[in-house]
Amino acid sequence: MTDDGSRPVRVGAVNYLNSKPLIEGLDELLPGADLILDYPSRLADDLAGGLLDVALIPSVEVFRDPDYEIISDACVATHGPVLSVKLYSRVPMGEVRSVALDEGSRTSAALALIMLAERYGVEPDIEPLPLGSSVESTNADAVLLIGDRAIHALDESFVTTWDLGEEWLAWTGLPFVFAMWAAPSGRDLGHLEEALSRARDRGVASFDEIARREAPILSITEDTAYCYLTENLDYHLGSAERRGLILFHELAVKLGLAPEGVDLVFRHCTPA
Repeated sequence: MTDDGSRPVRVGAVNYLNSKPLIEGLDELLPGADLILDYPSRLADDLAGGLLDVALIPSVEVFRDPDYEIISDACVATHGPVLSVKLYSRVPMGEVRSVALDEGSRTSAALALIMLAERYGVEPDIEPLPLGSSVESTNADAVLLIGDRAIHALDESFVTTWDLGEEWLAWTGLPFVFAMWAAPSGRDLGHLEEALSRARDRGVASFDEIARREAPILSITEDTAYCYLTENLDYHLGSAERRGLILFHELAVKLGLAPEGVDLVFRHCTPA
């Protein structure tokens, strides 16, 4: 698939287990397209820089660019415990004064800061936790981990651990959307939007196969991988997910984590 007949369409996706169902068979559905796998934060930068035509990016990044449209009803969401987004604290959450944020994350980083501010009135100092660094490399009161490495139990003991999907649901009663397919507005994507939904549907029908394939790579059991995909995650951007997304947007703007005046534009998505 090419954008104008001259070069392949460049599609960016997250190289985490939670995103594998969204790209199952996508290379077959989009023959000739370039599929680039990377960390969520890097995909966001590449889409903003024009290095990608469409990407699965952190939802908070859609709030930050008035030119983006949400182009698919395929997403990475949760209706409770998400397992792969955790805030670990060495002190009670209300006493957190510093937090190290996983550099691969932007949505989860914003969510952690929102939860601390709204629930405890805490506005901690922030430091990055570089990709590949361990929690032992920082003395911050709290540490945010995302993705595959957050699935593994940590050796260090912490006073409190938040699964941010679980905490969000308990606080708001709504699902949380971590990542969505986005593209600059007005772009003719041909049948790409349909291909993204079809890939998601293939992935949802192939959870067992994905779990068998990916579990050894991550050094987890097939059962853990399968339960994670089927019980901790959801891949449809429906009306409830959209309401959760809108609330997250409002809170991000309130705390200065996203600019005012950026409307969420849903192309071919279920109405709220």
